Amino acid sequence: MIRVAIVEDDAIFSRQLKDYLQRYARESGHEFSITCYTDGDEIVEKYTAELDIILMDIQMTFMNGMQAAEEIRRMDEEVSIIFVTGAPQFAIRGYKVGAMDYLVKPVEYYAFSQSMARAIRRIPEKRERYITLNIHGGRMLVNVNSIRYIEVFDHNLVFHTLRGDFETKGTMSAMEAELAEESFYKCSKGCLVNLRYVDAVMGSTAVIGGDNLQISRARRKGMMDALNEYMEKVGL
Repeated sequence: MIRVAIVEDDAIFSRQLKDYLQRYARESGHEFSITCYTDGDEIVEKYTAELDIILMDIQMTFMNGMQAAEEIRRMDEEVSIIFVTGAPQFAIRGYKVGAMDYLVKPVEYYAFSQSMARAIRRIPEKRERYITLNIHGGRMLVNVNSIRYIEVFDHNLVFHTLRGDFETKGTMSAMEAELAEESFYKCSKGCLVNLRYVDAVMGSTAVIGGDNLQISRARRKGMMDALNEYMEKVGL
């Protein structure tokens, strides 16, 4: 889980950045926890040095982004600060507070995605979790965030990932325990879904991309509760 803060007093731009993050999450396989602030003083007051990336406007009412960044740097030298503003004249000062990047409004998605990729590369590797799969012909590392869902097939497990489908030996109960701390939910006896990829729940069916996955009757309420909790956590 990559922890991101958006500090922006304009609701339209704040929503755009949130939409961009959600789009980037779908495309990259990363998972974001998003917190939004409307002014620099708000994030400084609540800062706990647990963020990975801050998307920071500069021109705000009570405490501007440059002042907020200076205060944050006294508490946290590692967090990546990306200034997102319509005032390019502040760029030089931005680098004095260790800003990683500078995006000028209106922000194009491509520039945003490139900046995010650079910021994510700076996050310690331990923040990303991988598991090893024994597949036909060898072994492979799979980023947990790239797993869309796992299903039982002919006494084996099939991992449906952003990179393709991979079959390995194992049991669903063991994999459920392995991923207990991640955003997965067992929607039926033979299927474990990554909640980040659930597009919709329609009756007793979970929709992930073009795949319709059965939700057992006994697990439907738990599925909805887990999905709502996940959506609240990531700010959807």
